[in-house]
Amino acid sequence: MKGDLKMKEVKIIGESLSNMPWQDRPKGKCDPVWRYTENPIINRNPIKGVSRIFNSAVMPYDNKFVGVLRAEPINGRPLLHLGWSENGVDWEIEEEGIDFIDEDGKPYQPRYAYDPRLVKVEDTYYIMWCTDFFGPTIGMAKTKDFKTFVRLENPFLPFNRNGVLFPRKINGNFILLSRPSDSGHTPFGDIFLSESKDLKFWGKHRHVMSKGGNGWWQSMKIGGGAVPIETSEGWLLFYHGVVNTCNGYVYSMGAAILDIDEPSKVKYRSGNFILTPEKWYEEKGFVDNVVFPCATLHDADTGRIAIYYGAADTYVGVAFTNVKDIVNYVIDTHEAIEGDQHLGRI
Repeated sequence: MKGDLKMKEVKIIGESLSNMPWQDRPKGKCDPVWRYTENPIINRNPIKGVSRIFNSAVMPYDNKFVGVLRAEPINGRPLLHLGWSENGVDWEIEEEGIDFIDEDGKPYQPRYAYDPRLVKVEDTYYIMWCTDFFGPTIGMAKTKDFKTFVRLENPFLPFNRNGVLFPRKINGNFILLSRPSDSGHTPFGDIFLSESKDLKFWGKHRHVMSKGGNGWWQSMKIGGGAVPIETSEGWLLFYHGVVNTCNGYVYSMGAAILDIDEPSKVKYRSGNFILTPEKWYEEKGFVDNVVFPCATLHDADTGRIAIYYGAADTYVGVAFTNVKDIVNYVIDTHEAIEGDQHLGRI
């Protein structure tokens, strides 16, 4: 970072999580994010009948950690499985996928489900994922005990992906990030925001972030990643950006800070990626060259953050940062992209 800028004091607004996984930054390294030395934490063929788990969501529950995991069975059709961990690193994965019911208690299974996010809003846990609704769109379900899972109506028509619900209401409304697309490989590529009072009817749509800018690593498309973290500087968002190279797509991780009361406004956005495929488990797999953030664990007392990400559509990895360093890095490397810092209504 630029040496003439004074580091801001930044705090996470939230609860303590003293048992979250953590490794200190390696000596001699100044990168804003660093990898867990024992990655990947979930390897190939983790349970019977499942060839790969990746792009998965994690959060604290009942003094341990629960995961909603993207599992690719040996027939190749992705489904969601639960996982449990005492330390956030070593996982016991349920062999049967999650059973969903509708609000009348009748079976309501998705044809496929992938790239889940998981968040607690008030006293309820919500899962978002990419589902089939005559084309890919966002599915949503709720649970209070991780035993009964009630699917809600799909928030949007096709085509849409990367649904990320904020961890609290803003001005009385639920806030959901998404990335509208077409039926192909997402040429639209920008992040939008929608609001709802009841999780049934969604509106007040706003543009949040554009692809592109000088940072070519996000020139093709971007998408919401982990659930935003509330900080004293704004909402800290880890997201993915994609560039289309002569050898195919490369997915990297970026970070931005959204306005705390009007999150369609981008306060700061790093022009650099903060993590890109460099390790063998990120560069080689079912889909090469993918770093895809889906979840974080964070401790308000220490400012520590653990980022869970999918690697090469094959593995689960963890990386670490702390809120002061990452927020100051984003501010220091900020690149203004047209439209990002406005309300997102034209």
